Amino acid sequence: MTEQSPTSGPITDGPADPEHDSTAAYALDRSYVASLTRRVVSSSGRTHAVSSPVGGAPLAHVPQSTPADVAEAFARARTAQAAWAATSLDDRAAALLRLHDLLLDRQEELIDLVVWESGKARKDAYLEVAHLALTARYYARTAHEHLDTRRVGGMFPLLTRAEVNRVPKGVVGIISPWNYPLTMALCDGLPALLAGNAVVAKPDAQSMLTALLAAQLLDEAGFPPELWQVVAGPGPEIGGAVVGAADYVCFTGSTATGRLIARQCADRLIGCSLELGGKNPMLVLRDADVHRAAEGAVRGVFANAGQLCVSMERLFVADQVYDRFVDAFVSRTRAMTLGASHDWSVDMGSLISQAQLDTVTAHVDDAVAKGATVLCGGTARPDLGPFVFEPTVLEGVTADMECFARETFGPVVALYRFHSEDEAVARANDGTYGLNASIYTRDAARGRALARRIRCGTVNVNEPYGATFGSLGAPMGGMRQSGMGRRQGAEGVLRYTEAQSVATQRLVPIAPVLGMSEETHAKVMTQALRLLNKLGRA
Repeated sequence: MTEQSPTSGPITDGPADPEHDSTAAYALDRSYVASLTRRVVSSSGRTHAVSSPVGGAPLAHVPQSTPADVAEAFARARTAQAAWAATSLDDRAAALLRLHDLLLDRQEELIDLVVWESGKARKDAYLEVAHLALTARYYARTAHEHLDTRRVGGMFPLLTRAEVNRVPKGVVGIISPWNYPLTMALCDGLPALLAGNAVVAKPDAQSMLTALLAAQLLDEAGFPPELWQVVAGPGPEIGGAVVGAADYVCFTGSTATGRLIARQCADRLIGCSLELGGKNPMLVLRDADVHRAAEGAVRGVFANAGQLCVSMERLFVADQVYDRFVDAFVSRTRAMTLGASHDWSVDMGSLISQAQLDTVTAHVDDAVAKGATVLCGGTARPDLGPFVFEPTVLEGVTADMECFARETFGPVVALYRFHSEDEAVARANDGTYGLNASIYTRDAARGRALARRIRCGTVNVNEPYGATFGSLGAPMGGMRQSGMGRRQGAEGVLRYTEAQSVATQRLVPIAPVLGMSEETHAKVMTQALRLLNKLGRA
């Protein structure tokens, strides 16, 4: 970190400044960076240097927030939320539709920034834009379906009118990860805004610029600027302050951190949704189309260099097709183009950091040392980029290896044979995670039936993850230690509301009238209950 005067304006300077260091060359225009970073609520005078996985070029020095800055961000958000909650649902939805078009109009700028910060392949960065546009459109078009006041059956027909309102919780704290810096920066917050809430966002330090550009687009779409506050800093320093001030918390990240946040939320009696780790299985059944399964496995395993919470790390393949599948899968994997660049031709991009590269390398080295076989890949490629690691397929992985049960979160997959579908389901359910699974079979009905036996929040048939993730009406989240709560669908917006029941009683009270005794009232009530049952009332 570098110290700067808090009165010097947007903080963009620091070590490796090209004006003073001939070896430095910033990848981004400094005024452009300043236009983004000035949005961070920061009074500390400290900055955090961010470099790109694409060639290691410096990108920015992001101002850092203190717990006092977090408190200030929440104060601003609460003021804005009060007015926003009074805005009509149609106006909120219209802002989402404007955002939809802005995302598509500005996609090249967004994709460029995502690639600079994450090092992912350009095609993977485009999918972030597409998913976010889908999210904005889905919630805009279904706003009334999810959030309108709903009539429910009253206690007595005609006499009791009952309805349920959806009241915003207030200010939502969103702590988002680096692996999908655009999608994760906004996708959980858009339904929160639609429901009438404000947001205080703490994006990961490695992908702040993309999150700040996303916030800028919200302003351009017509959301009040104060409604979406951004703070920056290490989780141990300001994460607790975000959780401590929020009315609801949305977190995507590690299971260990998710447990900590859940405990903090429980202490405050507030809700939270947590999407956590995974060790996702793919099942290739004996009747699968081998080449289609191999194509899906390549995408399911190596999209975003495996840095995707729903990507596959375990492939279970039926004996009858194992050899043919392995040949097809390994052949496709070897044919992939690698690199850390903005070029559309790259199939798999870079890992995001040295820490991520170290984890992937350690898992592969440990597996090899203990007897696993590398069918392809297995090594880092510094010639292509500082954190590029080859797509790696392992065979013979056993329970004593680090990559057997622990999430690698990189381009590494283990292959296993299975003899029966019962065995495959049992092995898919083995362990503590339950986020996503995939089943390949020519019999789609059989695949759907098998899916019900797998303890994962999403299961895709003949697709690795995109069918569920891209179906915005379908809730997405994990079972077991993969998390709690759901994004997308009705659950994705209703989590940000309180259900408020309002009932109006007409003509007579639900109590004895006209001098009726309690005993007589009880008899009258009993007859009324019997009649309602005969009439089929719920």
